[in-house]
Amino acid sequence: MKTSRRIIHIDMDCFYAAVEMRERPELANRPLAVGGASGRGVLTTCNYAAREFGVRSAMPVFKARELCPQLVIVPVRFELYRAASKAVRLVFARYTDMVEPLSLDEAYLDVSHLKRSGSEIAQEIRAAILSETELTASAGIGPNKLIAKIASDWNKPNGQCVVAPSKVDLFMSELSVRRIWGVGPKSSVRLAKHGIKTCAQLQTRDKAWLAKEFGSFGLELYDLCRGIDERPVEANRIRKSLSNEQTFTKNLETLEDCREALNRQHRELVEDLRKNAPDRKIAKLLVKLKFSDFRRTTAEMSGPLAELTSFHKLLEDAWGRSGEPIRLLGIGVRFKESEGGSEQLELGL
Repeated sequence: MKTSRRIIHIDMDCFYAAVEMRERPELANRPLAVGGASGRGVLTTCNYAAREFGVRSAMPVFKARELCPQLVIVPVRFELYRAASKAVRLVFARYTDMVEPLSLDEAYLDVSHLKRSGSEIAQEIRAAILSETELTASAGIGPNKLIAKIASDWNKPNGQCVVAPSKVDLFMSELSVRRIWGVGPKSSVRLAKHGIKTCAQLQTRDKAWLAKEFGSFGLELYDLCRGIDERPVEANRIRKSLSNEQTFTKNLETLEDCREALNRQHRELVEDLRKNAPDRKIAKLLVKLKFSDFRRTTAEMSGPLAELTSFHKLLEDAWGRSGEPIRLLGIGVRFKESEGGSEQLELGL
């Protein structure tokens, strides 16, 4: 039986770049990106003027500059973005306690208990955000989290889209399978080999076929391609992991170079744990490497303490799988599952 909910997904428009343009109005009409300014860095986000040139988030800086030579790149300033995010969340709190932040720039809101329409509430929230922070937001309104999140991208920037329960079937049937949560490039290629590119086409496959092709995720796909999503909005969700990573301007050629870099990142990780998760119990330690040929590898071990010696062992294990120079190094911890939360590790593993 489908649960009756009204969910709003708020997604700030090019958030980091928008905050930078607010602070420096002279950049507002110029192609702008936030991220590492060196040729070896990657972009965290970019404004819409930059996107017109094909520049995208997570794109290497050298590629972005090839596409847009006049691109202005500014460094990341997380404290500034956190302050803006806090102001946005104060707006959310006026409407509902059921708020599930996904990151600094997006969140789900359950407004099922309010008597007014979700569209009206979303419009008010977006207007308040603009008035109080000078930033724009887009919104999706639907009967569940899946529909709301997809809809929030429909009329970007500074727009909103409502999908009423009676319109879900039509909305989903015309949708690309790539829009479904969990369907990435590899899954979409596998589906395309079977002639499946839209949700309507995916709906023709039964649960047995989906389970055979995709395991337990196939059973989820059966519901998701029909717009069925029973996940509740989880207020005060506890994060599942903590990590940091660095892309180097010059490749690290030796294991000793990697050790020195890891030592610095370990100090940052320990400080983050002290400030942001002092009471959390650690379940696993992880090290991620990206080699000069862009191949990636991850090493992990169980352990209750974020000890430097343990990370060094993981580094040696990961390094030994290739021996190629290192372009990126990341380290992190996963917290015990019993403490809740489902946030993905920031290392992108």
